[in-house]
Amino acid sequence: MSLASWFRWNEPPNRISQRNPTEMVVETLMMELSWQIKQAEKQQRERENEYRKIKTGVDYGWLVSYPKQSYDISPGERLQLEDMCTKIHPSYCGPVILRFRQVVAEYEPEAQEVSRLFRSVLQEAAEKIKEEEEAKKLAKQWNTKNRTSLSLTTFKSRSRISPFISDIKTISEDVERGTQPNRRVWSMPEFRNAK
Repeated sequence: MSLASWFRWNEPPNRISQRNPTEMVVETLMMELSWQIKQAEKQQRERENEYRKIKTGVDYGWLVSYPKQSYDISPGERLQLEDMCTKIHPSYCGPVILRFRQVVAEYEPEAQEVSRLFRSVLQEAAEKIKEEEEAKKLAKQWNTKNRTSLSLTTFKSRSRISPFISDIKTISEDVERGTQPNRRVWSMPEFRNAK
């Protein structure tokens, strides 16, 4: 064993830390897409074999050799799907995969239709993410408005209200004395700054 291989063996695995989370999301979602395409091809072959067996009465499935993956999406469509995947936040990667699997199980698509279903799931997730971001913005705006009102509250709490000072004129005092009230209709308490 050479010394260089021993040093490499002792190095901590930092492969994951070097990767961008967006790249990991794109890779994960695209791997899921290719796996679902393979599964759809497999199910399609099984359906064709069942149909031939029913039609001819004989199973020749053991004689047939299938290519590993006969259908592949076009490079342009792959780039579009990868671009859509970049808009998915890492926390939504798992739910997107679960939703995609649910849609595939529900529709049992042919291999050519899988990428279209994947696109629709990505669009649905992107819309949901956009709605949540807008809701967060509104909540943030609401919180900043509340902060200003809280600062006014703290300013008010610093001043002392003294409602029982004798030189304050009130309507009831004017009525008791039988005089006309001053221009001021309602009495206001005296505000004093805290020292």
